[in-house]
Amino acid sequence: KTIQAIAACALLHRLEKAKRVLVITPASLKTEWEEQIQKFSSLSCQLVFGPRAERRKAYCNPVFFTVVNYEQMLADSLEVNQWLRPDVVVLDEAQRIKNWSTKTSQAIKRLRSRYAFVLTGTPIENRIDELHSIMGFINPTVLGSLFRFNRDFYILDERGRPAGYQNLDKLHERVAPYILRRRKSAVETELPARTDRTFFVPLSPEQKGAYDDHEAQVARLTSIAKRRPLTQQEQDKLMRELAMMRMICDTNYILNPEERACPKLKELQNILEECRDNEEVKVIIFSEWQRMLELVRELCESLKLGYAWHTGSVPQLRRRGEILAFKNDPKCRVFLSTDSGSTGLNLQVASVVVNCDLPWNPAKLEQRIARAWRKHQLRSVTVINLVSEKTIEHRMLGTLANKQALADGVLDQMGDLKEIKLQSGGQSFIAKIEQLMNTTAPIQNQAVRKPLPVDRSLGFAQMARERLGETLVRCEERFPQSTPHSVLIAVVDRDAPGWKVKLESLHQEFFGPGLSDPLAPTELQVIDRATFDALEQMISLGLITSSSRVNRLLFPDGASAPPALSAEQQQAIDAFKLQAGRKIKMARLLVDGELLDEARESCMEAALLRTKGLAVEKRFPEPLEFKNIFTQPYAICWDPSSVEILRALDNASGDYNNAVRAVETALKS
Repeated sequence: KTIQAIAACALLHRLEKAKRVLVITPASLKTEWEEQIQKFSSLSCQLVFGPRAERRKAYCNPVFFTVVNYEQMLADSLEVNQWLRPDVVVLDEAQRIKNWSTKTSQAIKRLRSRYAFVLTGTPIENRIDELHSIMGFINPTVLGSLFRFNRDFYILDERGRPAGYQNLDKLHERVAPYILRRRKSAVETELPARTDRTFFVPLSPEQKGAYDDHEAQVARLTSIAKRRPLTQQEQDKLMRELAMMRMICDTNYILNPEERACPKLKELQNILEECRDNEEVKVIIFSEWQRMLELVRELCESLKLGYAWHTGSVPQLRRRGEILAFKNDPKCRVFLSTDSGSTGLNLQVASVVVNCDLPWNPAKLEQRIARAWRKHQLRSVTVINLVSEKTIEHRMLGTLANKQALADGVLDQMGDLKEIKLQSGGQSFIAKIEQLMNTTAPIQNQAVRKPLPVDRSLGFAQMARERLGETLVRCEERFPQSTPHSVLIAVVDRDAPGWKVKLESLHQEFFGPGLSDPLAPTELQVIDRATFDALEQMISLGLITSSSRVNRLLFPDGASAPPALSAEQQQAIDAFKLQAGRKIKMARLLVDGELLDEARESCMEAALLRTKGLAVEKRFPEPLEFKNIFTQPYAICWDPSSVEILRALDNASGDYNNAVRAVETALKS
């Protein structure tokens, strides 16, 4: 967008239609604009800094490009009209004027020019009013007055309040001639690979205590809001408590300098140590809060990693030096930034982006990632999200999809525009908070995680082999006599404690919170080759006894084809499949007859029979029989897809059609 805007202004200059251009951008991007102007044109450029007298001097002695920031225009917009008299105004990150009633928006709309360009990757973040405000700067006649706009594109209730959307296809037609839009999905073939990973981190005891206190306050205010509207003071307190819950998900240090516990730092240390060993890798670390970054800065210093510091407290002129140091100095390996650096910067020298916390809006998260994953990036990019498990941060992963659907629909006509719902009003906001506070609600974060293999233990072994290389000697899964849970054992050539740290994070990816059934491997043991050989020798001599029911070799030959089944084994498998098929047919009939409890029991029995067949086929231990399907719904199998069937049954709430279909699909697979 920046280069296209520079080219358009240069073309107007060549056609003698523009002599002065005013570029308005966030303060952190002023030097970025200077760099791009110098790189892609030969036209003169000046950045405006300093007190009002110095700024007026710059306006009175204009060059072709004059670059200012939004905050300066709050005081200077009328003087710009009087002294600079720009022919072109370019707004960068123009979502800054999405709210028509703000002082920034009103000041920008006082500017006068013959031409205007608006640059933004997120013209709609929440509601279509934002598009009206932005289009009002380009050409107010396109969408007309706000009153007419609301009447045309909102469904209003009897009190004149928005209750839904209408005519979104007509809104798209009206704005389309004024928009040059290029989506990331259209250029992904020109971009390197991107890998998204989410690491779940438990709260420390100190964090948990503080978090629970603020959570109780939110619950109390939410309960009041369901009975009556909150006062302004109560609304402000609710927003503060929510913000403090999110801060505590990082560390109590943000609110209390005396408490420095931060479990995310340990995970971050593992990431930085791994990146430090590869001299080609540079890392961008984002956090919404500067105090969190202060702890990360101390970590970088202890690891002797050079870093750049980019926050709102850094003076504008110094930010340029920090950015250039990260780009050009090989010893500057880490870029520490608040959201002041999440837009506009070109930081393709980095190939790892770490989010210490998640922003409310998914567009802001993508803006952070786009600092590295953008045109001219030559390496694959890894995105790592650090998320405190079982918190509001954890449950934020699955929210805000409707906002993305609204933007895609109006701007690109993607999806069914009639199905896009308006989410507004106080009660809707309270409902969202309740969803985020509901610790029992299922967490929908499939968009963040990659699909897991059906055989997660084997998938873990294969990934461990990729990461450890020749260091991994052996990996196996053992099933002890005394517990239904299995144990993963990784044998490494040397330095078992050091490798265990790396493998534990991998274990969390495959079996962490929200991913594992109660019978999945709950423990990982990493031992060196010498210890493993000694134990095996002692077992062979009868000095110690193995208590494992079954040992399953995953590596080096765990992925090879199993021995052929005997006739008796194949006959048993066929019998289990036949019985399971009958049970699921019975479940279908029972659902059609609205006998839902009976259908649930038949589904359970079908899943158990299917798993017994898999136990024979894959040489797994015999699945446990359950005494009571309501108290032990998952205590039946080692097969992850069967566990998902049972979870679907538990969450069906009386409607078992989807669950029955899931069992039917599993039986065919």
